Amino acid sequence: MASLPEFDPADAAAGRGLIERLTTDAAALQRDLLTQIITRNAHTGYLRRFLGGLPPGASADDLREAFKKSVPVSGYEDVKPYVDRVAAGEPSDIVCSERITHLLRSSGTSGGQQKLLPSTEEEIDRKAFFQAVQALVINMHLHADKDKCGKGMYLMFAFPGDRTLSGLPVQCTSPIEAILCPDSKQSMYCQLLCGLVQRRDVDRVGGTFANSFVRGINFLECNWKEMCDNIRSGHLSDWITHEPLRVAITERYLQVPDPALADEIVLECARKPWDGIVRRLWPGARYIRTVVTGSMSQYIPILESYGGGTPFVSPLYACTECAPGVNLKPLDPPSCVSYALLPNIAYFEFAEITHADEEKVQRTNGFDDNLVEIKLVDLVDVKIGRRYELIVTTFAGLYRYRVGDIFTVSGFYNATPLFHFSGRHDVLLSIDYEKISEEDLLKAISQADALHLRPLGYMLGGSTAYADISVLPGHYILFWELVSSASRNHMASDIDRTAMENCCSTVEECFDEMYHKSRHRGSIRPLEIRVLKHGAFDALMDFFISRGTSASQYKTPTAIRSVEALMVLEERVAGRFFSQQNPSCPLYESRGIDATGLVRT
Repeated sequence: MASLPEFDPADAAAGRGLIERLTTDAAALQRDLLTQIITRNAHTGYLRRFLGGLPPGASADDLREAFKKSVPVSGYEDVKPYVDRVAAGEPSDIVCSERITHLLRSSGTSGGQQKLLPSTEEEIDRKAFFQAVQALVINMHLHADKDKCGKGMYLMFAFPGDRTLSGLPVQCTSPIEAILCPDSKQSMYCQLLCGLVQRRDVDRVGGTFANSFVRGINFLECNWKEMCDNIRSGHLSDWITHEPLRVAITERYLQVPDPALADEIVLECARKPWDGIVRRLWPGARYIRTVVTGSMSQYIPILESYGGGTPFVSPLYACTECAPGVNLKPLDPPSCVSYALLPNIAYFEFAEITHADEEKVQRTNGFDDNLVEIKLVDLVDVKIGRRYELIVTTFAGLYRYRVGDIFTVSGFYNATPLFHFSGRHDVLLSIDYEKISEEDLLKAISQADALHLRPLGYMLGGSTAYADISVLPGHYILFWELVSSASRNHMASDIDRTAMENCCSTVEECFDEMYHKSRHRGSIRPLEIRVLKHGAFDALMDFFISRGTSASQYKTPTAIRSVEALMVLEERVAGRFFSQQNPSCPLYESRGIDATGLVRT
């Protein structure tokens, strides 16, 4: 096994030295790691097809050169047959020299397809190291005084262990029985209840992703009165029937009635609007820890409202394939968050996304099979300001594997680049010749929100999109759940029609020139926004969980691809609004061409 450095995440001085070494020696660490991966796995069934002609005793330089020359870039369809064979009982060495001990299931909410990916005990150790580095950075910036650390109220739905894999104790407000409870409603209720009971001890709050934390606050808004009754009486609601959870809450958190605490909470929750509710309920909370980059950025306005000035900490970038990215400046505002990929976790390469590549994507809905011909660059060779797709090689059997995530290089820390996570490469909307990336869509929604919703006192409580071609020409549909920032009431169809139509037009204006041309030609119909009833995105999450998605991994999909998921939202539509004008298109307008593509007379 490739050794990983040992350190104490609570030792800030030693930790700084570790981070300096990792980021300074990035090139050497990457070369050594790739050499180790090739040496150990060249005989596997997968790599032998490409490296079978390596001479015995080949040098490290020869190994790396042969790998880069002969091993093609791969996608999930290349890996899946090998994973299926291992799952069926074949030896692990068809893909990996180490024994594959478990398969990791991706959420399927980013790219529209759940994937099973191989993992080993060694990969667990690497993720433990990653978690320890992440804890180190948080401790350096936010928990320098360990004696003043309180408890964290994190909404979690997967077993984290009673210690982190680095050996650090986990001190949370929720009992493990609440995190493990298979009923998400009972779990959410009891986690929030425990957070209220211990409100004076909480110094940080959060959830894995921004949408899960927003969902938790919305759930609290609907159930705080019942929770206060539980605290006042010292009796847990009878509908909490999961026995281990019920025992844990009643024996450890509701031993005696506490009317004074219940009155404190009622005083805060009864105040409208709920601006600053996080700070008011947990006055000791110094930050909200949750991922707010990529598709989660759409939740920043509503989180800012709930937080009342509480800073965000977006601590990490992780994917099912590996856990490589740490935010070295955790207190940076969301718009500035960047991640350093740890150079001893996996071997990283990058395919630059150029204008020519984007035109190719428009034609093929993704890179073609000859992506290997596109020049890949190593971690330390990326350029500031350029956009790249991440390619990883791991010890667990992924070789030059396309993760599908897009990064923009924002700078360097020593010799290690810092990346801003832009979104997914394969989450695209396309009907005609246009291509709308996740990043483009989120920027457009943010613009419409800022210009037309927030001035009227509304906020987005959830958003997803769908390219509808059931009737030709097709059109884009945005599904929005809206919240009144004044009353925190979830809106249905009573929002101003003109404002919603202006939202439609603003989103279209933000899309690319190809979209504008397609609208003017009439090959795409006007964009539509469908406003949803309260709870629609909760129902969407429940749908994905029922299909095998882990609640802790769930992210609201930026674009819907499943017909069944689409029906979950369709059943909850309360209002429909359409763009009332064509987006600007200087080329057509200068030639006097109207929306049908005909020359005006």
